[in-house]
Amino acid sequence: MSKNDLCAETIIDEENVNKAQQALLDGVQATHLADTFKALADPTRIRIISILLRTELCVCDLAATLDMTQSAVSHQLRHMRHMRLVKSRKAGRMVYYSLDDEHISDLYQRGLEHVLHNE
Repeated sequence: MSKNDLCAETIIDEENVNKAQQALLDGVQATHLADTFKALADPTRIRIISILLRTELCVCDLAATLDMTQSAVSHQLRHMRHMRLVKSRKAGRMVYYSLDDEHISDLYQRGLEHVLHNE
């Protein structure tokens, strides 16, 4: 930590501290949100989300699109399902995947906008 990161003197503004404390996430919420961002921190998972934004696909089609094994894609999908990023539906012998809800799409779109900003 550099000196530029610290206040030159310690003066606590109680009103601002109280406002900040009201906005502060509790530990459980912070952990869940951090876990969601960790799940999104994998490039393969981001690529899966980019595909599922447009259409639902089975593991076979996802694997072919990503040029990966079905086993590798299935492993990622299992983790993503556990984190409620994707959901599955069974149709006969096929299992199709789609995004769990619009929040995942929103997170992806906002993150992509941030990355593309000023490029």
